[in-house]
Amino acid sequence: MGVSLAALPRLLWPLAVANLVANIGIVVSGGAVRLTGSGLGCPTWPRCTDGSYVPHGELGIHGAIEFGNRMLTFVLAAIAIACWLAALVASRRADSDRRPLMLSTVIALGVPSQALIGGVTVLTDLNPWIVSFHLLVSMAIIGVCVVLLDELRGPARPAASPGVRRLGWVVLAAGWVVLYVGTVVTGSGPHAGDLDSPRTGLDPLQVSQLHADAVFLFVGLTVGLVLTAPAAARRAALLLLAVQLLQGTIGFVQHATDLPVVLVAFHLLGAALISAAMTWALLSLLPRATSTRGGAIEMATAP
Repeated sequence: MGVSLAALPRLLWPLAVANLVANIGIVVSGGAVRLTGSGLGCPTWPRCTDGSYVPHGELGIHGAIEFGNRMLTFVLAAIAIACWLAALVASRRADSDRRPLMLSTVIALGVPSQALIGGVTVLTDLNPWIVSFHLLVSMAIIGVCVVLLDELRGPARPAASPGVRRLGWVVLAAGWVVLYVGTVVTGSGPHAGDLDSPRTGLDPLQVSQLHADAVFLFVGLTVGLVLTAPAAARRAALLLLAVQLLQGTIGFVQHATDLPVVLVAFHLLGAALISAAMTWALLSLLPRATSTRGGAIEMATAP
């Protein structure tokens, strides 16, 4: 049974949640492609091979994994388009806030942009710097998904003090440094792709040490945020700290056990959760004038 346009705004909240979940899922799916050495399982783009859009038997399991990841992009696109349509219909009310529509537009445009960047990674034989950029764009889209959810259902809140807000921005910046250096670590080590995939040429141990140093700074700043944030924002800061500690534990164990693929995959999932959590931690410090921003919000959260 189809959904009428009038009913779409009521689906805005669950579609926004689905956007976040799907974008985290595509990060894990893309990581599986890299961790299994399947980045060139489909050796060209947009076709899988020069003569076919789908893999054939000669490409083996790697072709199936890479093609499966490409197909998930269509699922991601369908969710993003549905969310955008819901936000568009909701925004047509005279008293509605248009920010959900703008955020939904950014998310929807991120899907084809990521498909193009993914194509470039294939056409450049998995250049590690482009692969790194590909992952970071996904992390940014995850952050935008969190902002959208905050717009739709975030409670009314006062601004934290200017000093605490500045600390929140520093925490976010430190988190992005950690995410970026983490992609460089992967691009320098054994999980950059198959044996023939190019690496960054950097010493994996030295880059890993730089990553660890950035993590210590990130965690230390977050502890400071937990201690100074107002009570209403402390839960978000504590969640970020909990995700950091779990992510750090996984990182330590995977380094001590020679980077098993399963742990690296969980570490990648943790990176996506870090992006979401640090975005929420910052948003919790910023002001909100009202908890129901016009018709779009009321319709999105109505039972």
